[in-house]
Amino acid sequence: MVNLAADHDRLIKSFSGGQQARLLLASAIIQNPDLLLLDEPTNNLDKEGISHLTQFLINYQKTCIVISHDADFLNAFTHGVLYLDVFTRKVEQYTGNYFDLLVEIAARIERENMKNAQLAKIIQEKKDKANYFAHKGGHLRFVAKQMREKAEKMEEAKVDVRKEDKTIRPFTIPCQQGIGGEILNITSFSVIEKQKFVKKEAKISLRKKERLLLVGPNGIGKTTLLESLTSGKAKGAKIAPNVKVGYYRQDFSTLNFDDTVYQSLSLVAEDLSEKSIRSLAAGFLITGDLIYSKIGSLSEGQKGLVSFARLVLQKPGLLILDEPTNHINFRHLPVIANALNKYEGAMILVSHMPEFVGQIRIDEILDLGK
Repeated sequence: MVNLAADHDRLIKSFSGGQQARLLLASAIIQNPDLLLLDEPTNNLDKEGISHLTQFLINYQKTCIVISHDADFLNAFTHGVLYLDVFTRKVEQYTGNYFDLLVEIAARIERENMKNAQLAKIIQEKKDKANYFAHKGGHLRFVAKQMREKAEKMEEAKVDVRKEDKTIRPFTIPCQQGIGGEILNITSFSVIEKQKFVKKEAKISLRKKERLLLVGPNGIGKTTLLESLTSGKAKGAKIAPNVKVGYYRQDFSTLNFDDTVYQSLSLVAEDLSEKSIRSLAAGFLITGDLIYSKIGSLSEGQKGLVSFARLVLQKPGLLILDEPTNHINFRHLPVIANALNKYEGAMILVSHMPEFVGQIRIDEILDLGK
């Protein structure tokens, strides 16, 4: 049903992120529920897995509620949208897909702005007339008072124009200074086939401004390869001495969940003032007292944004990104893609989101499945 083949006695923690996602889907579907609840089901799934899940949901005859930051995935099978408004704290129901929702919201905002503009014009006219009559004295002062009261009622009639979720500010990940030449060399690597490591030859060399896209099916060993590169334990791969590595892990295990956001950021930027750190965090929508919250209490999306903020402060020479779109609001993705596209160091990227990858210049592709 979810295309997952494994020994029955295999430990779950030994599965890759994509394989665990397939296993979670299987455990939900096998119960044959009347209501199927899926929270970010495409995270970590490869292209084949997403396609398989999409087709399953298209054919699914019972009720399904899905949370996802992949609009194209949602639009393939949904008949309506429940929109949680972060400002009004109300749940709004719309028919159609997410793109229909965006069109409807945009039209609603335009109507509200037009109504408010018309009211503002009439209100100003009444205020101007009220001021004119007030200086005339006598009965006209009473007329002026009535006009002011009408203007105040019309002020109350103005509608609160709908606000949308904020998008993170554009940012830059600075490249480590003083590095040049070859940053990473890979002559061989290992993949996982039938639960065994199989060595394969390669000829990969990365310098500044060069990007490598790592692809392959779930369970082939992409995350394992990235971990071994970062730790310096990868056989057949060598990172140049003194190159600083910035590693974005899909499970956020590079973050200490007991640290506050401020502590986490200040650990990689001891020379920055609190004001500077707070300003950077605000650009990633970590504002107010949230910066003093523990990492473990944040949503997965917020952990992702903290991880990007740390990369800005780390100024790496080699950037390694493992599924950096997981849990991230798709409003932020173009901003993140732009930052990665402008990054001037060497970069290795793993992502199962083609539209995201398409916004980043890729110089070489290493397919572990071949």
